[in-house]
Amino acid sequence: MPMQYARTRRRPGFAAALVATLVSCGRDASAPAPVAPEVDVATPIVRELTEWNEYTGRLAAIDTVEVRPRVSGYLQSVHFKEGQVVKKGDLLFVIDPRPYQAALARAQGQLASAQANLVIAENDAKRAEGLIEKDVISRQRFETQDAHKRDASARVDTAKADVEEARLDLEYTEVRAPVDGRTSNWGVTIGNLVTGGPSGGGQATLLTTIVSLNPIDCYFDVSEQEYLQYTRLAASGIRPSSRDVPNPVMVALADEEAFKHPGHMDFVDNRIDPLTGTMRGRAVIDNSDGTLVPGMFVRIRLIGEKRPRAVLVPDEAIGTDQSRRLVYVVDDKNVVATRTVTPGRLIDGLRLVRDGLTGDEKIIVSGLQRVRPGATITPHTVDLGAAAANTSDPK
Repeated sequence: MPMQYARTRRRPGFAAALVATLVSCGRDASAPAPVAPEVDVATPIVRELTEWNEYTGRLAAIDTVEVRPRVSGYLQSVHFKEGQVVKKGDLLFVIDPRPYQAALARAQGQLASAQANLVIAENDAKRAEGLIEKDVISRQRFETQDAHKRDASARVDTAKADVEEARLDLEYTEVRAPVDGRTSNWGVTIGNLVTGGPSGGGQATLLTTIVSLNPIDCYFDVSEQEYLQYTRLAASGIRPSSRDVPNPVMVALADEEAFKHPGHMDFVDNRIDPLTGTMRGRAVIDNSDGTLVPGMFVRIRLIGEKRPRAVLVPDEAIGTDQSRRLVYVVDDKNVVATRTVTPGRLIDGLRLVRDGLTGDEKIIVSGLQRVRPGATITPHTVDLGAAAANTSDPK
């Protein structure tokens, strides 16, 4: 018990001494002043530019022709290789022409017979005309001879039409390319019976397909909001409508970064698709080198709004605060404040700011994680123009 008591008596003195020591130390220590973080700042680039809006499109041939025979018969020969590029008028297939040669000869013979009968009828009518004037024959016989002449003339016209039809059928035994383009594979091979057009009594046989190559169409869809934007720009005179003017476009393939295939708009649909809420547009693209193929997916850029004072900043300078996009601006006392912005697309490696900046501000372009609104910073000025020169956004 004495030991416990003594231990209890010593504790208050020890605690008091410890508190005094800590208080003394607190009076002698001085807290260091906060250091202003070092960050890079820059003035946004302001320049005149034309904005291009990017979409996904699909290429389609301007002309897609299913080559079918107009007459029936056995396929006699094929005069092209599958997948070959052909010109309009090139011979593709030959159907056995012999039945049609015989039909033409028969029609020509019938024409000759009809023409001979016409000569006889004309002579009879001429004699009857002379006899009727002398009252040698009756009026009825004269009218009968005149009717025979007109009937013979009509038979000649019919025979001529039959000859022309037989000549066309014989001509159609040579199936030729209706357009320039690239062929598909053969639908049938030599020796098969092919069926011609309506006279064949059913669907004509598909021989091959030809698609045109140059130029080539590109179909793409724009949203209802973008369509309204284009309409407003046209109404204000800033950008003409693609319905009235062939506005330029540029196309890039799936493995290309550069948009190097030029073209122009030539069609805008007449309604918004109620299922997708989009408007269909079409551009015509130059395909002189034959690189573009119908059915390809491409990226297409359509000329948009011209901006006389476009503000461009690095992507790294734009931060996020919940649903807001913002940048940090620095005043003349190096105090940080936030500015809500509306970013656009990348242009030459920099982000277009559609709204929120005038271009005269100083903004923080790196070190955003070290600053907060109202804080004082130590700025290091950088040149955005030199940084943008090292990055090129393909047009």
